[in-house]
Amino acid sequence: MTISDSFHIYDTTLRDGAQQEGLNLSVHDKLTIARHLDELGVGFIEGGWPGANPKDTEFFKRAKTELKLKNATFVAFGATRRPNVKAADDLLLRELAESGAPVVTLVAKSHDRHVDLALKTSLDENLAMIRDSIQFLRSGGQRVFLDAEHFFDGYRSNPNYALEVVRTAAEAGADVVALCDTNGGMLPDELSQIVNEVLSKSSARLGIHCHNDTGCAIANSLAAVSAGATHVQGTLNGYGERTGNADLVSIIANLQLKKGQQVLPQGKLEEAFRISHAVAEVTNVSPSARQPYVGVSAFAHKAGLHASAIKVDPALYQHEDPESVGNDMRMLVSDMAGRASIELKSQELGIDLSKNKEVASKIVERVKEMESRGYTFEAADASFELLLREELAGKRIEFFNLESWETTVDQNPDRSVTSRATVVITAKGARIEASGEGNGPVNAIDTAIRKGLEQFYPELSKLELTDYKVRILEGRLGTGAVTRVLVETSDGRGEWNTIGVHENVIAASAMALADAVTYGLLRQGRTPE
Repeated sequence: MTISDSFHIYDTTLRDGAQQEGLNLSVHDKLTIARHLDELGVGFIEGGWPGANPKDTEFFKRAKTELKLKNATFVAFGATRRPNVKAADDLLLRELAESGAPVVTLVAKSHDRHVDLALKTSLDENLAMIRDSIQFLRSGGQRVFLDAEHFFDGYRSNPNYALEVVRTAAEAGADVVALCDTNGGMLPDELSQIVNEVLSKSSARLGIHCHNDTGCAIANSLAAVSAGATHVQGTLNGYGERTGNADLVSIIANLQLKKGQQVLPQGKLEEAFRISHAVAEVTNVSPSARQPYVGVSAFAHKAGLHASAIKVDPALYQHEDPESVGNDMRMLVSDMAGRASIELKSQELGIDLSKNKEVASKIVERVKEMESRGYTFEAADASFELLLREELAGKRIEFFNLESWETTVDQNPDRSVTSRATVVITAKGARIEASGEGNGPVNAIDTAIRKGLEQFYPELSKLELTDYKVRILEGRLGTGAVTRVLVETSDGRGEWNTIGVHENVIAASAMALADAVTYGLLRQGRTPE
């Protein structure tokens, strides 16, 4: 299905999104993200500002031969000509003309104070700059959109001038004039009113570009569409300067699922979860678990009351089917869990407890008792699965027994620190003593355990400790308070989380590591002794 030009989904992740603090995209990164955005089915991908910096110039050069877009149209971004310079003589404007992009988005001042103080030119010259720049690019066969920067602040300051900017751009041939809430200070009711007024007083096709400084970027974008805007700009995952831009994923999902407006090609919305997380991997920005629609917690349920209802009908506690955006429902196991939570979580793990109510009830009680001591199974699925299997089998799942461990940490004369660990393990009838070194005592124990077991389980060489979190729980003993440790382990094909709780942080870590290795062996298809 081809999406009509009557409504635009316009992505600016590669330009406006890249202005986020700590986000730095290489040319290769930008090409990769562009391909993902095209897969999602957005209508326009803004690539950056050719001529303004070497990276964007190289990106546009490579994009001509390396980007084969199936759904999206490629867009170059730039500014109107400089004051008192002919459009044809403006070097940056000529770069836009020669970029190879079929569409150019020009940013222009629509706030009278910005014209005066930032551009240091007259209001009439700013209008001439807009007119000349659009006509110059149009004469070369390019389609032109105009971003009316600081429009809403400008409209409140001098509505007649802000409107004149819109009219001038439309009359010069701009296909869309995007009204920008550049400072992100608008609220939906006022923004909607202004969009209505601009539509009634001009013939321009309007778009919307919102920032999230009030937390209303998505709501403001939807309010603008309801008021008549037919072009929405945003970034994937809400990347952007300060608090970010409007999150396109949420906007798209709301328009399609809540408003029944088909803004992506058929079947593309179901790719949203995958693409959102794929882009997060490229940007190296950890995705928000609580992001609407595509966060891993977006359809996660913790309360036992919720679980009981979901067993009857998931729609009782979910506003949409998670599969509509490629996400999944998750049941969290905690001290709030009832038997329904345990049964649903077990189903997730491939174990049917529906006909084993007694075991399910035992697990509920055990989980609640353990969580009262500091455990949290909602963050440690692997440890929960081991507990579940233990209750079903009537005994602990064991490939080995960690009998004892000892650690030392030494500071050397050169101030470097060396950590060593010695463990005693029994496995397959043998008693093994093994030693290991690491960048800390936990890493040293991990190394020692795997070194000792590799003679029986060589696949343990694939395991890697990828994350380690420590939480000091409330207690009366100060530095002797109970400690909770969460360990994330990977075998190259996936990750899993395990937990340990103890007054001693190293002991808690050893518990979590033992569970991690046990679960890793189960994943490899090993059968316990």
